[in-house]
Amino acid sequence: MSLQAGIVGLPNVGKSTLFNALTAASVEAANYPFATIEPNVGVVPVPDARLAEINTVIATEKVIPATVEILDIAGLVRGASEGEGLGNQFLGHIRSVDAILEVVRCFEGEVTHVDGSIDPRRDAETIELELVLADLALAERRLDRLTRAARTGDKTVAGERDTVERLVRHLSDGTPARKVAWSNDERSVLAEVQLITLKPVLYVCNVDEEGLGGNRFVDTVREIAEEEGSGFVVICAAIEAEIAQLPEVDRAGFLADLGLEEPGLAVLAREAYRLLGLETFFTAGPKEIRAWTIRRGTRAPQAAGTIHTDFEKGFIRAEVYSIPDLTHHGSEAALRTAGKIRVEGKDYVVADGDVMHFRFNV
Repeated sequence: MSLQAGIVGLPNVGKSTLFNALTAASVEAANYPFATIEPNVGVVPVPDARLAEINTVIATEKVIPATVEILDIAGLVRGASEGEGLGNQFLGHIRSVDAILEVVRCFEGEVTHVDGSIDPRRDAETIELELVLADLALAERRLDRLTRAARTGDKTVAGERDTVERLVRHLSDGTPARKVAWSNDERSVLAEVQLITLKPVLYVCNVDEEGLGGNRFVDTVREIAEEEGSGFVVICAAIEAEIAQLPEVDRAGFLADLGLEEPGLAVLAREAYRLLGLETFFTAGPKEIRAWTIRRGTRAPQAAGTIHTDFEKGFIRAEVYSIPDLTHHGSEAALRTAGKIRVEGKDYVVADGDVMHFRFNV
């Protein structure tokens, strides 16, 4: 599966600088070249030290990390829900993503903010209002259709109407769908509406170098994220752009001078992964060592299906071992001798970090 996250933000918050840093960094990713799907979509690797651990034991031709597709969505302006700016184009793009990376400006500077001053809470509220209004327009149209259809007496349609009616009430009050408690049945109904405000949000505080340790603007965004249970990272897009342009051998020293252990982009990618409840399993062999993305709770046949649909259709069993056992015993053959390779069936729930070989027949 491929995760797609959309970068959104008001004009002059550093959104494009961040996207450019992401795509530039991916050019140097370990054996995984940056790919452009469309002019504004990049494929960015998710850093994972476990790939290198496997590679210390198993020689391979290439190492392939899990990836996140980053969609650079046109800057949002007030009135986008009514067609201002790129309006409908913006909203069409953002409805297609799995998560929203909301870039919030948390630094002073020469570049003038669109509203004339730096106020993260105001900016977040502006974006939220536009997205709520866009969802409200969609939900009201849906409610109108369901209300007419419910006149036939169909109880299923009536149930859907009641859910959408509740949605309209919350949106009309200015409450995004993700801040409302929904039952599983209600979520199934809402999934068909393609709501923007139901998507998880990762707030990205774009700071200057002095703000890497935090500032009053960052504190405000942290409060917003905690209030609604959203994700939160601090990043300096300008510095990330510099890091991405450096030769690999110079990056560690540059980061150390800044007091950083790793690029902010690595933190961002992993936090986006966590936000969506994603996990990783690995396959390893002489051709490639590869990380595969699954949702938490995925069973073995469905995990196999992420590699190829035939693997799921003809699933027989999975042979599974852990990376610590691999590094301790030194080879897959030694693992087998020690009885450390488990045989798991179709009901096995894959654990994050499993190394798996699938047996199948089609």
